[in-house]
Amino acid sequence: MSERKYRQRGYQDESRPERQAPRPKPDAARDPRLPRDPKVPNVPGFRQVFRCARCGSVEASAVGSLSTCSKCGVDLHACIHCESFDPSAVFACREKIPVRISPKDVRNDCSLFTARQQIERETGSTAPASARKALDDLFKF
Repeated sequence: MSERKYRQRGYQDESRPERQAPRPKPDAARDPRLPRDPKVPNVPGFRQVFRCARCGSVEASAVGSLSTCSKCGVDLHACIHCESFDPSAVFACREKIPVRISPKDVRNDCSLFTARQQIERETGSTAPASARKALDDLFKF
């Protein structure tokens, strides 16, 4: 029987050619139509807004004691628009207040009031002038 375990040609041969390192390819002529840098993703930004708790319309963040919502007319200097409003807390407020303020959606003179700012993603886009223009832009070649 043979000394070798396998009889395939090339298995454990004594004269084995040495591997050569692959040569680097020369830089090919660059096609100017292809982008050189990776594409930057179009990530929407963020913004801070103050919204009415009743109708959800965006209001000015500077809330005065007599401010009302421009859409539904509810008072903005009220507990439901305050940053400290929490229905599960004592007197429905995270701040330490001596007495309960009721009702929560009516104007009050609380000195601890701060308007509730929400951070939202800017997802709006510029709307085309008409639906016909949007359709034409969709099938443009």
